[in-house]
Amino acid sequence: MLAFTIRRVFQSFVVLLVVGLVAFSMFRFVGDPIENMLGQERTGADIERLRSQLGLDQPFPVQYLRFLEGAVQGNFGISYRQGRPVAEIIGERLPATLELAGVSAVLAIFFGLVLGVFTAIRRDGWAANTIMTLSLVGVSLPTFLIGILLIYVFAVELNVLPSFGRGEVVDLGWWRTGFLTESGLKALILPSITLGLYQMTLIMRLVRSEMLEVLRQDYIRFARARGLKEKSVLFRHALKNTLVPVITVTGLQLGAIIAFAIITETVFQWPGVGLLFINAIQFVDIPVMAAYLMLISVLFVAINLVVDLLYFVIDPRLRGDRVTAKG
Repeated sequence: MLAFTIRRVFQSFVVLLVVGLVAFSMFRFVGDPIENMLGQERTGADIERLRSQLGLDQPFPVQYLRFLEGAVQGNFGISYRQGRPVAEIIGERLPATLELAGVSAVLAIFFGLVLGVFTAIRRDGWAANTIMTLSLVGVSLPTFLIGILLIYVFAVELNVLPSFGRGEVVDLGWWRTGFLTESGLKALILPSITLGLYQMTLIMRLVRSEMLEVLRQDYIRFARARGLKEKSVLFRHALKNTLVPVITVTGLQLGAIIAFAIITETVFQWPGVGLLFINAIQFVDIPVMAAYLMLISVLFVAINLVVDLLYFVIDPRLRGDRVTAKG
């Protein structure tokens, strides 16, 4: 177990280095931030002075190493647009994204599991067929279109939910939350459904497929032949073995929820780090863009690392394979 964990941590570290290098290299082609920071009356001397202050006159390897050194310490430099530390700006926006992603993940996992098991057990019923047909909407339609449709129905036509913003928030130390206000909870409904719908349908269809496969196994027939109750067969034996392959895909989808929140935040003008990244692109705010991509990479890699370890713990076949390999 220790060797497995060390190897996964090392692989995660290498991935982060590669992502940081690729992201930092891409920013060399998005434009010159000096053009946006200085006005029309700028002179050549002003350009060179500001370029020297920002360290943009240094060779690329020096800039990259300086970026990595600061990132390890939680220092991503100063925003070219706002003139404030990037870590401070992201710290203000991160709670909004994490709350949105967290609620979306809970909805996706809960309803994905429930509906997946239901459609597998009642696979020939009209309700299951209806759910499977409607699930094609979540898989086929792009996220931004789903968000626009929800805004049109619930904000424009019915006028029961807000169409943008986060609502009223409450400060809990450095964390600003909308969970404690009515307007904050209402503002969370539409974007969380929009963000979690695709992942929910994907998890549901995967659970259904794996559940149907498990129900055809011999040990399930043997359990029923022994006279075990149907609930015990379905939820104690079938569902437990269904979840083993589902865990890996679910972990990937949790990372995707955080990464793809950028689209939902743009549609609903949700004040999270995704919307911050979009604004940073428009103003060529390289420190903010680099910090955002590194943050998303760290979260994505951390989630996958946890999923790998859980998969190793839950699936006894992996532990058995390692014991056999040692022997």
